[in-house]
Parts: sequence; C-alpha cells; structure tokens
Amino acid sequence: MIVSSLYEVFQTANYVDDTFLENWFETEAFQNWIRKLQEGSVRFYFYYDKLCECEMMMPSLEEQKKIGSLLSSIDDAVVLHQRSPPTVNNNPEEATRMIANDKTFTPDSLFCDYFESWIKVYKEGAITRVTMQKYQLSLSWVKKIAPDLKLKEINRLQYQEILNEYAKYHERQTTMDFHHHIKAAILDAIDERLIDKDPTRKAIIKGKTPREKKLKYLSQFELHSLLGVLKLSDKPNWDWLILLIAKTGIRFSEALAVTPKDFDFSRQMLSISKTWNYKEDKGGFLPTKNKSSVRKIPIDWHTVIQFAVLVKDLPEDKPIFAGSRVFNATANDCLARRCKKAGIPVITMHGLRHTHASLLLFAGVSIASVAKRLGHSSMNTTERTYLHIIQELENKDIDLVMRALAGLV
Repeated sequence: MIVSSLYEVFQTANYVDDTFLENWFETEAFQNWIRKLQEGSVRFYFYYDKLCECEMMMPSLEEQKKIGSLLSSIDDAVVLHQRSPPTVNNNPEEATRMIANDKTFTPDSLFCDYFESWIKVYKEGAITRVTMQKYQLSLSWVKKIAPDLKLKEINRLQYQEILNEYAKYHERQTTMDFHHHIKAAILDAIDERLIDKDPTRKAIIKGKTPREKKLKYLSQFELHSLLGVLKLSDKPNWDWLILLIAKTGIRFSEALAVTPKDFDFSRQMLSISKTWNYKEDKGGFLPTKNKSSVRKIPIDWHTVIQFAVLVKDLPEDKPIFAGSRVFNATANDCLARRCKKAGIPVITMHGLRHTHASLLLFAGVSIASVAKRLGHSSMNTTERTYLHIIQELENKDIDLVMRALAGLV
C-alpha cells in the first residue's frame, strides 16, 4: 500500500479481487469505521497504522469474483433505473432542471456554465479565499479545454480527454486536485438527472514529471551568522519573527498568531494552537493546519529571556507580529537583506523552518521528535520532506558501522 498525505492507493494481492474490495469499501460498516479514524479540522485524514487494524472476512478468490460481479450488476441496474429520463406533466421530453443562481440548467446546458454556477452556490462562503481561487482556476481551465461541451455529452471518454489535456501542463498531484473539483460538480449533476452515468469512474490521472524540489536551508554556522546581524529592538519587528521561527521551526502563519499568553516562560514552552489569516485583508485567527499542529514546543533559556523582555508590556491575547496587514513577501525581503548582510545564501521564512528541522536531524534528534516539533500529521511527511538529509545521515551511519566492524579484526 502506498499512502500519500492526501490519497490512498491500494495494490491488491493476488488472492484479492479488486471489484470485491471496491464494493466492500462502500459498505456502511467500513464507512462508519473510517469515520471513527478520521482526524483534522480543515482536511480529514487518518493514519496508515490505524488503517491496517481493519479486519474483514475474505472468502476464496473465486467466491470474491462472484460476489463482486453480482454487486456490480446490481449497482449498474440501480444506476440505470435512477438515471432513466424523468417526466414532468407526462411529458418525457421535459427533463428535470436544477435552478441555481437564477439559472435553469438542462442536459443541453454547457458544462462550464453549470460548473461556474455550482461553485457559486456550493462553495462561495463555505471555503477559504485561497481554496476558492483554486476552484476558479479549475473553472478557467474547463472553459479553455471544453468550452462547448454540453452536460448530456459528458461520457468517460470526454472526461478522460479533459483530464489528459489538463495533465499536459500540470504535475500529477495538481491534476488530481482538478479531477476532484470537477468530479464533485459532475456527481451533483448526476443527482439532478442532468447527466446519465458517472463519467469520472475509473478515470486515469496523469501529469508532468514533478520538478526536483531541493530544500533551501542554512548550515549551523550560516544560521549563527544570520542571528548575529538581526536588529532586535525593544519592540516587535521582522527580526524578532526571524529569530522565533529559527529557534522553534514553526510555520509563518503560526508565528504571526503567537501572543504573549502563548509563552510559558517558567516551563520554557511555547504553545501553538492557531494560525493567522495573513492572506486576507481582514486577518484574524484561524485553526491550525491539522490536529498534530496543536502542540507545545520547548524553547531554550536564552530565547526565554529574550522574549520575556520583549512581550512584558504587550496585550496578552493579541498577536505580537500581526497588528496590521502583513505580507509574506515583506518578511522574506527583510530576511533576504539580513542574509546578504551576513554573507550567506538567501533563503525564505519557510527556509528557516527547514533549517531548524535540518539542524535537529544532523544533531541526532529522532524523526519522531522532529515531526512532533514541526507539527507534522505523520512521520511520513517528515521523512519525505527531509529524505536527502536522512539518506546523508544513513551514509554516515554506514561509515560508523564499517569502522566498528573493522576494529574487530
């Protein structure tokens, strides 16, 4: 089984029938069991080890195939019955219409028009502005790829062609997100009897080969040089924010949301329980990225003394660094100037988080501890992000092993 941060892909053994397993995943018992596992406030997820605890009855492969075939035939019959052309006032040509945003849709309506109205009705006001922009971007691509496609014309072949065209210009993960956006609208169109069958079933997700993403982080000496040129005045500024992220590894949005009350100086702890909505004019506190991001981070005594002096006269419940509209680019510009002054490679605020994690790993801190400190939902995320560092450490371990064995002669 390969489990990513967003999707689960199963590779079945030779004694498991795919159709049988697919139908079992749709059973109420499995769905209820999965709901008990899910975590997260913004995006639901569950852990791989918990998924492995699920038990199911496995008949012989031959019986699985018979059961799977039977269930599929029943499902097809139900779908066919549900998708039969409806009638209005005994007129079989009068299709059921969906009225949304003062627009009436029929099977002859353009899909791009339906998708645009669907986004406005179901997503506007229900999701963040950033997520809304992603839906709008998906809409622009639908209009570009299939501007004249009618609802009644959407079939599996047409849908796959749309995905394939999109995948020419995007990586596989981005294509997967695009697929989920338009699939949600299509499923609602099916419920409204505007589309006969589900064209998204068994869609193949393609995409460009991902670009090699190399993390930018500083060495311990370079970080020491950077901290040496910071202008730590008696009032909060970007330099203080740089120091905080460098010493704790917290995200930029988490750092903006830190209040004096979040510091427990006597216990040398910093509590992270919220983020700051810096991407919108109104600002304001938001939940953390996931449940694991709510955490307490130990901080060293030198940092404790520095911030105790800084926040002593500040309002306890107000953010230290987000009094007015803030921009990530402004913070990065300040950091770039400090890097140039220190004569070190220029990195971003997020690069400071990578620097923090990298120094901990090179110091011998376990992956589990680093994942907890960073607020990752799983150690898999930490391993994937810092794979090159982990491999470098493994090479050093191999050298140590070889030296130890050589000494046994």
